[in-house]
Amino acid sequence: MRLRDACSIQIGYTARSRFEPTTDGGVLTIQLRDFSVGGDINPDRLTRVRLDERVDRYLVAAGDVLFRSRGDRNTATALDARFVEPAVAVLPLMVLRPTRAIILPEYLAWTINQPDAQRHFDLAARGTNLRMVPKASLDDLRLDVPDLETQKRIAVVAALAEREETLMRLLATAKKDLTNRLLAERAKRTWRATKPKRPRA
Repeated sequence: MRLRDACSIQIGYTARSRFEPTTDGGVLTIQLRDFSVGGDINPDRLTRVRLDERVDRYLVAAGDVLFRSRGDRNTATALDARFVEPAVAVLPLMVLRPTRAIILPEYLAWTINQPDAQRHFDLAARGTNLRMVPKASLDDLRLDVPDLETQKRIAVVAALAEREETLMRLLATAKKDLTNRLLAERAKRTWRATKPKRPRA
């Protein structure tokens, strides 16, 4: 199945000027910079701006999938239940709205992030200094779409594996920090015990 047959695809909102953050009304925005290295988006850290034009068609919420069409990481992220307030997806983000009877958002994001799909984007990417994946490449991406129950199981196991990897990285960092602190303390104690005493006058 092609991606265009499993969801609708549209480009994000095109900003005509620089966004000016506001705390008085306005709408939340999701920009490329809001993605973490691992592809997560924290809704509590989004910028709120005031826009004069209607942006309804660019509003995204839980259940939508965002694709990073520009840069070295052309991956997708499914918006989860944390996104209780709609936000405007800003170009170069692309908005994928899955047909829920066909494909689950979490599975859609997972399969887009797999090596086969990434190779597809590598072949279609344009630009040398600023890599860009065109919308047509998304349209033509071929997907393996099992039944919904299988999709759910795959998405759950993939999320657990991702969580395990994150925890292992945190554990490794904490272990390294602890080792370094212990070594520094050992070096300090050894220096104090062995440093030559000053002769008395």
